[in-house]
Amino acid sequence: MIIERPHYLKFLNKFKDTEFIKVITGVRRSGKTFLMNMFIDQLREEGIPDNRIIHLNFENLKYTKINDYMQLGQYVHDYITEGQRNYLFFDEIQNVKDWEKAINSFRVDMDVDIYVTGSNSYLLSGELSTLLAGRYVELTVYPISFAEYFIFKKGQPFQENEFFNEYLQLGGFPNSILALDADFRNTVLQDIFNTIMYRDIALRAQVKNYRVITAIAEYLLSEIGNPISANGFKIQTKSVITYLDLLEQSFIFYRARRYDIRGKKWLQTLSKYYVVDTGLRNIQLNRSSRDSLGHQLENIVYIELLRRGYKVDIGNYDNKEIDFIARKGEQVKYYQVTLQLPENSTQETDNLIMIPDAFEKIVLSLDQNDVGIVNGVQVKYVLDWLLEEND
Repeated sequence: MIIERPHYLKFLNKFKDTEFIKVITGVRRSGKTFLMNMFIDQLREEGIPDNRIIHLNFENLKYTKINDYMQLGQYVHDYITEGQRNYLFFDEIQNVKDWEKAINSFRVDMDVDIYVTGSNSYLLSGELSTLLAGRYVELTVYPISFAEYFIFKKGQPFQENEFFNEYLQLGGFPNSILALDADFRNTVLQDIFNTIMYRDIALRAQVKNYRVITAIAEYLLSEIGNPISANGFKIQTKSVITYLDLLEQSFIFYRARRYDIRGKKWLQTLSKYYVVDTGLRNIQLNRSSRDSLGHQLENIVYIELLRRGYKVDIGNYDNKEIDFIARKGEQVKYYQVTLQLPENSTQETDNLIMIPDAFEKIVLSLDQNDVGIVNGVQVKYVLDWLLEEND
């Protein structure tokens, strides 16, 4: 069974055969390798022979001896087909020391189209930015969206709520969705979490106390949607900040900063953290999808906004909170997320109305009966919104 992801393939095709290096990032097991394999299959269908396609997965034991840029460069030189365009695919390239030096050399010296994947945002910092400034494009792959899940399950109108409850509990990791039973699914999710904690964080960053980073991650999972302070832990604040950064770099958590709308500045304290997938939260905390439903709904909306290409902050206006400020280029949207509009209260719309600008303001409600215009603010059924085509 295959879960189609046409949005991501469209991106790769847009930049195919251009000078840009395609850097595919995202949390482990989100589908980066599957996407790369699908694209390679497409190249073969277009008539590109295997001798012009080099594909190395650096988590495969076959390639463990290639551990620095010199060895990578030598391998490619040995196998490349001279005189024709070659397609280079490197999976989990963060395992190769100074890999960016080899990639830059391939780009300059060879007729190649280059694609790399990695499970750590550190990929795009430091020397890579210097060497490849303006010459790479990034594609972030997230776990399966609710819209993708609904299509995969062949959902019909009026089944949105049924399938959303399923999606909320098991999340969007492809291997979790495709699992044959609950026990196997739980094992898959537990393995993803443990592998991220150990291999992507503790081992890579040489964190000696593996249990501490896991404890911080579990605390963030239990506090989804709540403000977090680095001062609220029993270990040194400096260490907490380091661990929080590592959790962000591994793409398991995303930090939403607070933005003062009136003062037009970011506030430095009490950010919120959202997990990349609610299935990880539910399995790690042994919780039901109905537990903290409001915060989980908020989490899904936040990740969906990122998936649609927005930069997302928490809004603050005269000490009133706006759930999300979503920015894309010059476009700005304000969102409130709620299980339902409260009776005898206009709080959800009031917080939006008081913002003195003309940008779009939307309330997303899990109650379909709330749909309409309230005090001039559009109220949408959040499941309809999640099923919309990306704007």
